[in-house]
Parts: sequence; structure tokens; C-alpha cells
Amino acid sequence: MKAIKRVILTVKSTLSPSDDSIGRTLSILDRCSVDVRIDFKHASKCLAARGRARATSLENADALVVLGGDGTIFRAIRHLVDFSMPMLTVNRGAVGFLAESTLDDADSVLPELLAGKGIIDARALLFVEVRRGKKTILTSAALNEIVVSQGAIARLLDLRACVDGNPLTTFHADGLIVATPTGSTAYSLAAGGPIVHPRLSSIILTPLNPHSFSQKPLVLPGNSVIEIEVLQRTDKFKASEVSLTFDGQVYEQLSHGDIVRIKTHDECALFARRREDTFFETLRSKLKWGEKPGQ
Repeated sequence: MKAIKRVILTVKSTLSPSDDSIGRTLSILDRCSVDVRIDFKHASKCLAARGRARATSLENADALVVLGGDGTIFRAIRHLVDFSMPMLTVNRGAVGFLAESTLDDADSVLPELLAGKGIIDARALLFVEVRRGKKTILTSAALNEIVVSQGAIARLLDLRACVDGNPLTTFHADGLIVATPTGSTAYSLAAGGPIVHPRLSSIILTPLNPHSFSQKPLVLPGNSVIEIEVLQRTDKFKASEVSLTFDGQVYEQLSHGDIVRIKTHDECALFARRREDTFFETLRSKLKWGEKPGQ
């Protein structure tokens, strides 16, 4: 890992203008003699960011400093122009599963990483495109998962899935989660999916409340291409509504006949870490493994 001299700082959108975490983070960066630009799209109301140089896009820097929770990281990845920029993450959210430091230890962690005393943790992303007839209507990247699910009306969906052009099955379910190994500890886990180490090249399919007991979560090779076709299903009330979400943040409504094509992204999300393989430590701390009931 190389020493870092130019950074862009992006922050959690819901921080109050007077929140001192931005000022504290900027103070650390200034002490390290780092050239800082602010992602003003998300930090323009913060008092500590006033008078700072602005970044018009997330590119042309050595690294991206992310002050927020996992949701802020997901948003930053969707807006990244240059995926070669590693992310230095400071948790300012509720869980911070992906964050490398907290606000309390950022004083020691950030200078260490800025000096190049760390490693790069590359995490696989998913790339999704939605086709409606012969037209591609949407493309996006996701770090955790892509979900095709029922809309406002609680009606089971019929989702025909193929892998590498080969028919898999038609899921008669509330929906289907397609997750990365990083996302295996998020929504997929809550839906009964397996925990997969982030160094493995794989894609996880987890059906949501499938009607068939034989339709279980499935781990596929990382180079697989998954196609999900939304089949027409009607009842006496109305046609079922179908939604597509990325990392629990972006919502798009699908139409019957749409095909959602998902594969591993050509780029990775890069995280600056102090040391390798903290995954088991993260599982113990974030999932409370090893604690006695009631602790």
C-alpha cells in the first residue's frame, strides 16, 4: 500500500450541520499534511466543511475517506468514477460492519493508513443490468446484494432463473436475493443464507420465503452469469408489483417480462485495512459470537 497525499472526504448525508465528527476527521487529515477535497453534494451543510476545496466527482485522488456507516459506503461505491481509489472508512453509523475504524480510534488509525502502513482488502462487487425487450433500461453496481421482490401487495412472485444460459428453476417466492460474499452477512443471512468468506469467488442465491421447501440457498462460482426473468402472475385484484433494490438503498420498479442480468463486476471495491483477515474478528464483534445469552 502506497502513502496517500490526496483524498476526497464524503460523509453520511444525515449528519447535522453542527456534528463535530467532520471537524475531527478534517483535523486528523490536516495534521497528516494531506490535500483534502470535500464531496459537497453530501457535506455542503456541514459547518466544518465550509471554505474547503470541493470535489465535483469521486475521482482524481489517492483515496476516498468515508465518514459514515455501511450505507454511506454503499452510496459512495455507486458514485465512484475511479475504482482504483481505496476507501479509508470511519464508522459514524449504527453497525459499521465494513468500517476499519471508529471515530474514537481514528486519531491513530487514519495516520497509519495515510502513511501507507496497511494492506488493500479487495471486495467483489455485483454488476446488474435490466433489460426490457431489446433495451437496457438500468445498470448499477452493488457491494452487498441485489434483490428482486414483491412490491406493495403481498403476493408471491414467479421468477425464472438461469445460470450461464442454463435453466435453474422458477422460484415461486416473495423474492430472490443475489449476494456477494461481503453481503452474505447482511440480508441474505437474515433470510437463511450461508456466511461466505469474502476471499472466496462466489455469488449466493437466497430465495425469500419460497413456496417449495426444496428451494434452498445456493452458492455459485464467482464467474457465473445469472438471469432472472419476472414472469406474469395475476390474481383477481391486480398484477403483482415487483421491485429491484441495490444494497437496500436504490429502488426500481420492474415490469413483467423484464430480465435482470447479474454477474461479478469487472472492478472491485478497495478498502484500506491495518492488517489482513479481520473477518473472523468482525464476525465475533458485530454478530456477538461467543457472548453468553443476556450479555
